[in-house]
Amino acid sequence: MNSVILNPDVQQFINDNLNADVPKILFKGSPFNDVSVQELVTQIVSKKKCEKKLPTWFKTKNIYYPAKVNIEQTSSEITAKYKSSIVSGNSIIDITGGFGVDCHYFSKKIKNVTHCELNKNLSTIVNNNYQQFENEKIDLISGDGIEHLKNTSKKYDWIYIDPSRRDATNNKVFFLKDCLPNVPENLELLFSKSENILIKNSPILDITKTIEELNFVKEIHIVSIANEVKELLFVLKKEYNGEIQVKTINHTNKNNQLFNFQLLKNYSSDYSDPKKYIYEPNSAILKSGGFHEISYQFDLKKLHPHSHLYTSDNLIEFPGRTFLVENNCAYNKKEIKKHLKENKANITTRNFPETVSQIRKKTKIKDGGSQYLFFTTLKNENLKVLICSQVF
Repeated sequence: MNSVILNPDVQQFINDNLNADVPKILFKGSPFNDVSVQELVTQIVSKKKCEKKLPTWFKTKNIYYPAKVNIEQTSSEITAKYKSSIVSGNSIIDITGGFGVDCHYFSKKIKNVTHCELNKNLSTIVNNNYQQFENEKIDLISGDGIEHLKNTSKKYDWIYIDPSRRDATNNKVFFLKDCLPNVPENLELLFSKSENILIKNSPILDITKTIEELNFVKEIHIVSIANEVKELLFVLKKEYNGEIQVKTINHTNKNNQLFNFQLLKNYSSDYSDPKKYIYEPNSAILKSGGFHEISYQFDLKKLHPHSHLYTSDNLIEFPGRTFLVENNCAYNKKEIKKHLKENKANITTRNFPETVSQIRKKTKIKDGGSQYLFFTTLKNENLKVLICSQVF
């Protein structure tokens, strides 16, 4: 960490160039003797990335930013706040501390918070930033979190882990056992130090396979922002053998859409042709796999076992998007265009043999407009196009 970067004139340069052309800055070089142009660009690029993801950091003076990859890997403030609502008690240790966003929000809920980070430079950066927040509740340990647990006699109310989704050769991995640290391999150690473990996973991880890799899964949280899944969270409780609770949340500008259910309950769906309204679940629900639970809880009919669209004659409040069905037709270019107000529409495919780009190429329908077309398969296996307008 180059502390000269925190000098007022350097900070002013960074703020003045947040929207500047980075190649031009690199070409001109650094106007400061003790700060390289590469260091300036790192601060500019990383700070800019925090504008929406970490607005508290972005607005606070003298925040020191690490490499862009650290910002990309860190939790957003929205997801960090959500995780803080899961934990409780007097102590928590984050053994993969990173940029420290999660610990900052844990400290608003829990008295004793420990941030453990293998990268010494990143640990120093986090320490500087906590000082800007005047947050003195967090103990920082520079070192391997797993080794720290092995060598400490202390027990914690919670252990939090955000494993790296890249292996030792920097390749992306898709199973929890291949992440660093290897959580399944270290479960016995983890449970010897705490009865409660919270694990953050990548949205691409398979939920069923992850459950198979772990023991004592109590809850699974699926967190979306603006209909994009950001995090899968697994709550483990020592010796727990009850039903697994699945909790989904989609943060939107208007509200938070919630949908919860018990995993592996034997729900079933009834099927129907499209009625007056069509419902499309948000991304968190789609990731959860709770397709029959939607039918059960909201008393909705499903269009097809694999289409994941729902229908009713009466309008209900739904955790996703709701559409009024204006018409429907076969997948035929001339038939579709009869029902279009203009030669553009928003197209979605659900259980359909062609992609959106293939459909646009064949039909010449442009993107946009007020109409929504759902290309899908109905219960009788017929391909249909539903012409809709969005209700909310």
